[in-house]
Amino acid sequence: MGRRQPPLGLLGEDGAVKRALVLALATALLLGGCTGDDGDRPESAPTTTSSPTPSASPTPPPRPRDRACYRLDHAAALSPTAEVDDVPCSGRHTAMTYAVGELGAGTDLARTCTQRFATFVGGTPEDRQLSMLRPVWFTPTEDDVAAGAHWYRCDAVALAGADRLAPLTGRLKGALDRDQQRNTYAMCGTARPGTPGFDRVVCSAKHSWRAVDTVPFTGKRYPGLEKVRSAGDEPCHDAGAAAAGGSLDYEWGYEWPTAQQWRAGQHHGICWAPVS
Repeated sequence: MGRRQPPLGLLGEDGAVKRALVLALATALLLGGCTGDDGDRPESAPTTTSSPTPSASPTPPPRPRDRACYRLDHAAALSPTAEVDDVPCSGRHTAMTYAVGELGAGTDLARTCTQRFATFVGGTPEDRQLSMLRPVWFTPTEDDVAAGAHWYRCDAVALAGADRLAPLTGRLKGALDRDQQRNTYAMCGTARPGTPGFDRVVCSAKHSWRAVDTVPFTGKRYPGLEKVRSAGDEPCHDAGAAAAGGSLDYEWGYEWPTAQQWRAGQHHGICWAPVS
C-alpha cells in the first residue's frame, strides 16, 4: 500500500535559490573645499600657490561574459556579489552564465534571471521543478559599482545536496529538453524522504528514491497546513502506483510546502517513489 512521508524542507537550500542584493547604482562624487580669512599677512611673506595632483579614476572590472563558466562552491553561489574568476568550460566547473545585462534602478533580478533561466535550460515548468538545476544571480561589489560597473549576471548551477554543488556536464542550454540530461539533473533522494539518511541529490549520483510528480497550488495566500498536506494524497498515490509498474505492493512519498517555503515562491508539493 502507499505510504505518505512527512514533509522535509523542500528546496529551502536555494531560497529557491537566493535573493541577491541589488546595489545602488547612483554614486556621488563629493568635491570638498575650505574657505577662510587669512587675516593680516606680513608684506614680506611669500605667497605660493599649488595645483592639486589629479588622482586616477578607478577602473571598473571587465563586464562578465555570457556563457562563461565558474568553479563556485555553495557559499559563493549564495553570495550577492561576484568575485570569482571564470575558468575554461572544457574543465571542471559548477556554474555557467546564461545572461548578462545592465543593472537599472528598477531591475528585479529574481524575476529576470528566473524567466531567462526557463528559456535557457528548457523543459516544462514541471521539468524544472523536478530538476536540481537552479538560477543564481550576482551584481558587482560596492567598490566596483563606485568605479562604474552597472551589470548583473545570471548563472545556472546544479545542487548536489543541502550545501554542495554538482559539476555541470554536457551542453547546458536546452538540457531539460533532452532525456539524458533531464535524467542527469533530475531530483533524487539517498533514502526515504523524511528519514535521517535522506539527502536530496542529482539523479546521476547514487540514490534510492526519485521525485516523480508535482502537486501545484493556485492563489497568492498559503492554503493552510491541512489543505496542502491532504492535496497530495490522490496524485502522489497515483504517481507511486505508476512508478511501481503495476505492482500492488508499492510505496510513495509526499512533501508539501511550508508557509515559509510558500513565501519564498514554492507553490507546489513533490511526489516521491522508490527506485527499483
